[in-house]
Amino acid sequence: MSEERKAIALLIMSSPDSFKICEGCDSIVKYTVNICRNCKSYRFNSDVDDIIEHAKILGNREQTTVTEEDLF
Repeated sequence: MSEERKAIALLIMSSPDSFKICEGCDSIVKYTVNICRNCKSYRFNSDVDDIIEHAKILGNREQTTVTEEDLF
């Protein structure tokens, strides 16, 4: 697993109220985001417990989503 992904997951878990989960692609984004940059969804889950659990999962696996940078 990427040490960078683990470090980001720890950052998210230490301040989950600053983030939310995109309901379109399951990415974790900053709370101030209105549209997911990966899938263009506008529906989010801001439940703190869900964010912490999701960060644990994402921090312990390789990236599986396609990002905007992957398309260029």
